[in-house]
Amino acid sequence: MTTLAHDAATLTRDALTVLQPGFTGTTAPDWLLRRLGEGLASVGLFGRNIATPEQLAALTAQLRAERDDVLVAIDEEGGDVTRLEVRTGSSFPGNLALGAVDDPELTRAVARELGRRLAECGVNLNWAPSADVNSNPDNPVIGVRSFGAEPGLVARHTAAYVEGLQSAGVAACTKHFPGHGDTAVDSHHALPRIDAGLDTLAARELVPFRAAIAAGTKAVMSAHILLPALDPDLPATLSPAALHGLLRRPVADGGLGFDGLIVTDGMEMRAIADAYGIERGSVLAIAAGADAICVGGGLADEDTVLRLRDALVTAVTEGRLAEERLAEAAERVRALGEWTRRSGGPRAAHGVEPAAGVGLTAARRALRVTPAGPSYEPLTGPAYVASLTPVANIAVGEETPWGVAGELARLRPGTGTATYGQRDAEARGVPGLIENMLDAAAGRRIVAVVRDVHRHPWMADALDALLTARPETVVVEMGVPQAPPAGAPHIATHGAARVCGRAAAEVIAGVAADDRPGD
Repeated sequence: MTTLAHDAATLTRDALTVLQPGFTGTTAPDWLLRRLGEGLASVGLFGRNIATPEQLAALTAQLRAERDDVLVAIDEEGGDVTRLEVRTGSSFPGNLALGAVDDPELTRAVARELGRRLAECGVNLNWAPSADVNSNPDNPVIGVRSFGAEPGLVARHTAAYVEGLQSAGVAACTKHFPGHGDTAVDSHHALPRIDAGLDTLAARELVPFRAAIAAGTKAVMSAHILLPALDPDLPATLSPAALHGLLRRPVADGGLGFDGLIVTDGMEMRAIADAYGIERGSVLAIAAGADAICVGGGLADEDTVLRLRDALVTAVTEGRLAEERLAEAAERVRALGEWTRRSGGPRAAHGVEPAAGVGLTAARRALRVTPAGPSYEPLTGPAYVASLTPVANIAVGEETPWGVAGELARLRPGTGTATYGQRDAEARGVPGLIENMLDAAAGRRIVAVVRDVHRHPWMADALDALLTARPETVVVEMGVPQAPPAGAPHIATHGAARVCGRAAAEVIAGVAADDRPGD
């Protein structure tokens, strides 16, 4: 039994302070407001908590009435991962589109406008940007959420994003340390393993994180990934070697020298929950050097908060977690809360000039059309949009719409659409699937919309068969583009945000640049 330097009330308060829980509903439940009065200092928001900007502003004001320095966090990357516009699709293209343009000033402007909108709604901590180098094209969870596959490009855009977001008074949380790009497993479902050596890690994964730290990122989010070269036993979120030994260690001693807030990725993700349980995992994470425990994407109730609080208190009293480490973590949370109280919120938004249309401008600039030039013949009448749809990963969510059908129907009335998934291909066979498309198209030109076609054999087979039958089909790739099919009109959007679909629809319909309205 350790000798406690503080009383039980202080220990309990600190244990609450390091939690970043979620909740259900569009107003704050009574239990959450009570816990804010008892020491809870952070709240995580998800798509289920947001209906309109006005409702979100009222919700954050409700939270801030209980605690004026509360951290209100959200996973708003723009692009495919949006919470502000979860039901409509984002007004901003994602990281891959920005990386394709490769204009850091544009990335900074997009992040600043996104930050302005968050601040206007009272959100002051964004679990973004993703600084992962997408070196594995088969990555099932990062993909278009990355700026690209080249470390230098990812680094300069990560830094620009951090600077733009924080210039609007919203703290950036750069993720997923030490880099989730070279994985073939989604940590929502299992524990990914990266077998790269330390030299590769330093030359690839860590480059964008060094840039983010140099740019002043207020927070860094850990990844639930195992890197045996760094720690053969524990995933980064639970690893002292990763968090204390690498992320915190001074630069002069070979570390990254980060002294801000370390936030865990969601602790109910199976990479942690299945092997350790969220209570033990949370204790190990704080002991390893994390300062804030993110939970609430799936477990969003008072019981979860109390279980985690009590697990941390018990770990201290039993000597498994140093009280000083818990106190240090809680102080970092409070320090960031104080920064946001001074720098963030609606007052910060009022000091930032709105940049209307910057997202659509970026989406248009990110388009890559093959073959380029006058050889493409735009649609003059209605089309038939066949969306070959994979299962969305949890970070993106199934509820966010994507594609070009809605925007194309607006430009070319009478356009029809249907969605085809892997089950359809298995049930009908590829020939049956194509026959159905051709019958439904009824002579209209087909627009085939795909997403990461290189990762889905059924999709690739269906696309090949469709192009054999109808070689004039327009192919729109809204995931990570690979080599376009030979001869077919091909549009790479570098993401599936609403503005990416709109930009592609304008090209398909032959809308002249001067006739394209802003977003």
